[in-house]
Amino acid sequence: MKMRVYGAVLAALTLTLVGCSEKAGKGDAAGTDKSGVKTGEGVTDSKITLGALTDMTGVYASLGKSVTQAQQLWVKETNAAGGICDRQIELTVRDHGYDPQKAIAAYTELEPDVLGFAQFIGSPFVAAVEQRIDGQDKGIVLPQAWSANLLGSKYVRVIGATYDVETINLVDFLLDEKRIAKGDKIGHVYFEGDYGENALAGSKYAAKEAGLTVVEQKIKPTDNDMTAQVSALKQAGVKAIVISAGPRQAASLVGVAAATGFNVPVVGNNSAYAPQLLATQAGPALQKDYYIGSSTLPIGDAAAGPSKLSKAYKAQYPKDGLDNGVVAGYNAAAVFGEALKKACESKDLTREGVDKALLTVKGFGSDFGISHDFTDPAAPSTNQTVIMKPDAKTPGGLKVVRPAEVSTAAEGFASKS
Repeated sequence: MKMRVYGAVLAALTLTLVGCSEKAGKGDAAGTDKSGVKTGEGVTDSKITLGALTDMTGVYASLGKSVTQAQQLWVKETNAAGGICDRQIELTVRDHGYDPQKAIAAYTELEPDVLGFAQFIGSPFVAAVEQRIDGQDKGIVLPQAWSANLLGSKYVRVIGATYDVETINLVDFLLDEKRIAKGDKIGHVYFEGDYGENALAGSKYAAKEAGLTVVEQKIKPTDNDMTAQVSALKQAGVKAIVISAGPRQAASLVGVAAATGFNVPVVGNNSAYAPQLLATQAGPALQKDYYIGSSTLPIGDAAAGPSKLSKAYKAQYPKDGLDNGVVAGYNAAAVFGEALKKACESKDLTREGVDKALLTVKGFGSDFGISHDFTDPAAPSTNQTVIMKPDAKTPGGLKVVRPAEVSTAAEGFASKS
């Protein structure tokens, strides 16, 4: 579970980061304000600065835009209500385009001047700087990434079920719906690196527990045409497919399968969908037999949390559509906000103080379908997964087909990890 799977570029970048770790001066000097509140990096008497490392031009561009705008909405609402600890919140954003060099350079640039990061898209990139975060920076990072390899850090905290657990819950859904059975083969198309290989660990575990066989198809983030993968899985006789990749790859996979008469259910991790896909040629196929797992209700759900956020987001960004990135981004910012409020009560807005405060946050986010607990750094905030289905008639393009739950297999897996 704790094995790191880095590419050669990321390994080299990590060494570079370690070699350049000594800083002459980091942001605002530690001190105490007039009210007795301790301050440090990213905090002045009037402002708290948070960082956001996003992807607005790469493979997760649609997700990155929604996550970032949702966090900017949270900042606006928070500041309008008086801020936190008599300070206004500022969000400093950098677009890395899902490029490892840009992502790590952006982290290096922002880290000295922010209290922490409310966003960091890309499991491999977060993993590449995790040693530095744990060893010297010690600023909270709430990634839009769900690799189990990120667990165990006091500072990098996963919001939601990790990819392996989420995948086990997705396979359990197929078993419950009697779409697959003991003895069947299931295909798994996955990105190389932390994200895909962590999800693969989940499908392999689920397969072992249920008497299934996994047929693997590893791809790169730059691979957009899934024709070869569909052909291989069809020839192998798989009865269902798991996809742990981006929205483009999911659309290609489902579209090609439908066009070639390969009618099997496809389930994907939370990163493998964007509602914009419904307007493409793959739209009808996606709505037929494609399912997505997530640790939150979709933005178009009628529950109180999604409904309120949907209205606020549409009012702020009337020209932009809704997707689950809105929920993920807003919730991450709100979690950071909860930690800041508790840190203020303890009169300690240093990185250490906010870290201690986050360890007391639990019961968060129940109005979005799942309650999250941040008291254990070795565990994700939840092991539950909501199963959703693309639906063009629902705002945000997803509807719930199975409410939040954790499968027996996922519970057993988590207890062994």
